[in-house]
Amino acid sequence: MPASSKTATELSALIQGYRLCARTEGKSQKTIDAVAGSVGYLERFLDSEGLHTDTAAIGRNEIRAFILYLQQKRCFSEHPFAKVQQKGLSKHTVNCYLRSVRAFWSWLIREGIVEASPFAKVRLPGVPRKVVPTFSDLQLEAFLSAIDTSTPEGFRDYAVMLTLLDTALRVSELTGLRRENLWLDEGALKVMGKGGRERLIPIGKQVQRLLWRYISHFRPEPARPNSDFVFLTADGRPITRNRVEKRMAVYGERAGLEGIRCSPHTLRHTAAVKFLRNGGDVFSLQRLLGHSTLAMTRHYCELADVDVKRAHATASPVDNLRLEGTGVKSQKRATGEAEAGKPLGGCHSAAAYKRNSSAISLLRRSF
Repeated sequence: MPASSKTATELSALIQGYRLCARTEGKSQKTIDAVAGSVGYLERFLDSEGLHTDTAAIGRNEIRAFILYLQQKRCFSEHPFAKVQQKGLSKHTVNCYLRSVRAFWSWLIREGIVEASPFAKVRLPGVPRKVVPTFSDLQLEAFLSAIDTSTPEGFRDYAVMLTLLDTALRVSELTGLRRENLWLDEGALKVMGKGGRERLIPIGKQVQRLLWRYISHFRPEPARPNSDFVFLTADGRPITRNRVEKRMAVYGERAGLEGIRCSPHTLRHTAAVKFLRNGGDVFSLQRLLGHSTLAMTRHYCELADVDVKRAHATASPVDNLRLEGTGVKSQKRATGEAEAGKPLGGCHSAAAYKRNSSAISLLRRSF
């Protein structure tokens, strides 16, 4: 369609309007680019198929055609330099494109540009839930041991890794941390999370001491006098996300770690799971992670549930019954017989067994 004949409700004419409104609403540049890029992708598809690119005329059929196109597309098929691959887009990638376009239509409705969304009666393709591997204690020990803490950069990296592990920060939050927002005496720091939401994060005593030592003995002078970022490179510039990711990859290779991705996000996952396993509650974890909804945090509960099998081995309801005729002795019964007269139920004397029984009776009466 010639540019002169395009109306104000064409996708191309509205993308810039979305960018402007999204910036005024405080959305991150990454989110804005994702939505605008996905809408541009939809526009190019519709134009290549001779379909309407006017938002007033785009309906569920056009969206479903776009879904099929994404599902059948080969990776890098439109890339100017990369070679086309045989594999298609992942389900996660397809879902991200579609959710971004759907968010654009939600903006159109809020602005009164359209009355309804074509996504209202279109079900998006599902995304498989993947269990993200987390570091085991042995892997963490090997990983941290691979860092040479005798050098300023090595000590900085050691402090970076343990701060990420202790706080579950996003790497962008850590690299943006400023000294004015680090309160070592109170054991807390303040970061700016997604959506411009600030939050306070407690830090443990060991990390408090580690950060104090880094700032006092190893942190170089900033390249710019007014720069107060906590973590700096050797030449005094703020450390970047790419630098942290590359250093983690190097240490993972030195430690000989296999089957796990050595990345800041893996440390964030590990921190969340360890927090729950060590007795933390899901509501506190939600605040630590900076999640807007509890549903996002519950995923870590599922990861932490690998400990259920170990707990079940000692607390199995059936194994702790005194069953007859099964051919298998219950755990407590077998233990009781082996200990020659000790009462069942884990008591080591008749007096202890009596005290335990009295306590149970008291509990029963209280209900």
